[in-house]
Amino acid sequence: MSTGSEVKYYHHGRFRVAGGVLPDAITAYRTYGEPTNPCIVFPTCYGGRLDSQDYMIGTDKALDPSHYYIVTFALFSNGESSSPSNTPAPYNGPYFPAVSYEDNIRAQYAVLTKALNVKKVFCVIGFSMGGQQAYYWPVVYPDFVERFVPICGSARTSQHNKCFLEGPKAALVNSKDFENGHYAKEPQFGLRAFGRVYSAWAYGQTWFRKHGYLMNGRYASLDDFLRAEWEGGFLGTWDANDLITLLHTWQTGDVSLVGKSGTVGASDDSGFTNALAAIKARGLIMPCKTDLYFPPEDSEIEVSLMKNGSKLVVIDSVWGHMAGGGSDPRDDEFIKEQVRSFLAES
Repeated sequence: MSTGSEVKYYHHGRFRVAGGVLPDAITAYRTYGEPTNPCIVFPTCYGGRLDSQDYMIGTDKALDPSHYYIVTFALFSNGESSSPSNTPAPYNGPYFPAVSYEDNIRAQYAVLTKALNVKKVFCVIGFSMGGQQAYYWPVVYPDFVERFVPICGSARTSQHNKCFLEGPKAALVNSKDFENGHYAKEPQFGLRAFGRVYSAWAYGQTWFRKHGYLMNGRYASLDDFLRAEWEGGFLGTWDANDLITLLHTWQTGDVSLVGKSGTVGASDDSGFTNALAAIKARGLIMPCKTDLYFPPEDSEIEVSLMKNGSKLVVIDSVWGHMAGGGSDPRDDEFIKEQVRSFLAES
């Protein structure tokens, strides 16, 4: 079991982000363990909230709060930190500015150093978008982070990954009830379509072939699974503008953009190579063998570009991307063993 603090909210005041300024930016976070222990940062993923982080936190899990001071952070646009759904006019809804990963890391750094008095982060770990943040941390603050563990993530959102994301995005923004983001009530048609388009990408093909969607008898059919998990997973719990703004953060992920304004073209591989080569922190890079949008081939390239002794460990699972998110006990156990061993290394 994990015993964390209640959700806390740090007010940054006026905070500049990639798409403009938030007049009173807020970062939501929770803490676990004693502040005197080494600090581990564990930010949320796409579709993640602070209470969904508990799958990795506990004395019997990958992150032991009796040994570490664990800080979980909610991404901007996840509905807990500043988001289109909770920001007052004039930055509400579709008027909420674009936010980058770098913006999130700067905000998290402010919480750690100003509110929590953390002098150094022992490790940053994360799944999916959390894994991309784990890559960003040692680039944005190279002397503040000692280790990092991206699970089913990457240092740059690939062109294929961006293309995948255009599918669920198009299903949502072109739905008859999205109203260009000015909807007066929940756009159910759009959210249901968003979930169904996304669903096929989350798991490996073998998982579907083995009828993993039946969830050991929980569901009667594929359609039953899609209705409950992928429509129901967004209806009533996720704001459509939050999903779109958060998706934009994901699509624009690229560590070579740190410290730069504007965007860098896909052909700017030299900047990407240099950014990875400059990372000082040691990494444990954990893709899943069957991940369809953060494939292990991308991780192999990234590890080859780093000069810091980082290592690649592939999760051999049929669960695809979801292998890293607490979906399967066997994958959870494998990740726990690898992470605990890495954290214990001298």
